[in-house]
Amino acid sequence: MQPGDRVRVERGDVTNEGVLLPSTTRDHLVVKLDGGYNVGVDRDAADVEVLESGARDVDDGADAGGGEASEITFDDDLPTVSLISTGGTIASTVDYRTGAVTAQFDAEDVLRAVPDLAGRANYRGRVVANILSENMEPSIWRELAEAVAEEVEAGADGVVVMHGTDTMQYSASALSFMLDSPVPVVFTGSQRSADRPSSDNVMNAVCAVEAAKADHAETLVCMHASPSDDACALHRGTRVRKNHTSRRDAFETVGAAPLGRIDYEAAAEAGADGDAADDAIEWARKPLPRGRVAGDGDGEDGADADLTTATDLDADVELAKFTPGMDPAAWDYLGDKDGVVIEGTGLGHVHTDLIPRIEELVEGGTVVAMTSQCLAGRVCDRVYDTGRDLLDAGVVEAGDTLPGTAKVKLMWALANLSDPKGAMGRDLAGELTEESRPWR
Repeated sequence: MQPGDRVRVERGDVTNEGVLLPSTTRDHLVVKLDGGYNVGVDRDAADVEVLESGARDVDDGADAGGGEASEITFDDDLPTVSLISTGGTIASTVDYRTGAVTAQFDAEDVLRAVPDLAGRANYRGRVVANILSENMEPSIWRELAEAVAEEVEAGADGVVVMHGTDTMQYSASALSFMLDSPVPVVFTGSQRSADRPSSDNVMNAVCAVEAAKADHAETLVCMHASPSDDACALHRGTRVRKNHTSRRDAFETVGAAPLGRIDYEAAAEAGADGDAADDAIEWARKPLPRGRVAGDGDGEDGADADLTTATDLDADVELAKFTPGMDPAAWDYLGDKDGVVIEGTGLGHVHTDLIPRIEELVEGGTVVAMTSQCLAGRVCDRVYDTGRDLLDAGVVEAGDTLPGTAKVKLMWALANLSDPKGAMGRDLAGELTEESRPWR
């Protein structure tokens, strides 16, 4: 009897069947039931029968987190989708040698965890990181972007990134700026763990794979559109925000409807037949079509092109939130930063006592961009005296760019563009709605 075996456990008049998991004590067995929950059983009080051997061989020399790719048998009639893990609930697997949650994540692991994915695509799997998403860092964004680029160059028809939900919006923004991909890049995760009946991992994974097969070239976040298992929303990576701590439909596109919506039942049926689920996707706005890229970040229109990458980031950028009554000295550390994004009030304001400090930052070479704490609308520092003083101090307006997205954008712009300050007021990857101007 080994962890990974399917067993029948009898104790008194109760019988349970499931997969034997590693146990932390010699006195108890832990069995994962078919419904997803785990049960602990006193070894001395139970009769155990092995129904099926399920332990698999593991290469002790395998790289647990170095981005090694794995493959399963390919079907020439199916597209290829690369599954990339950074950690998080949806991508965690149990290493049956140790009992620990580990990054021994490959295509076989995904199909074992989400059998509904079988037959929808050919899969390649690789690990970039195995972290809680609050531990995400710019250096990992770069590794992730390079891994996605390698998968696209190797022939992937789409890429699904499995990611923890807490910082998914930042990572999706980062890849939106770092990559111009001619194929879809779709982030997904789960709010509820797989051992809970209310888990959203299966539906999110299925919809994400179908979105990665569809006819578009967007970087998206694919998560539940409602508390029910009816559809997933497709959010543009630079316009999405996690707006609830625990709901399954925690993610929202700020300031507009999601870019698209994918019907789960239609996607499941199409994928089960090996077909693409384009008919299951209802686009609210026309996406960038497959085979095209958005442009070079200097104002050029998108065009037919191969994959292009710009993965450098200037990590010396801070997001500073203004609150009433804050001590101006709290911002003293910002003088050492290459860039600062301010999350101001309303149209983009801070206390007037902070304006001289901001002027010093600008004179010292720091790029300072203004965003708003409001969830919708754009900054406009030409309405009130405070705003005009901020503009005179050298602050650049970031329009309706979300504060977190603006921080990522400035990190990228400082490292890749000749005029990063000017870029903060210009749309590069769908992050900023161009300002409407009256006809003259």
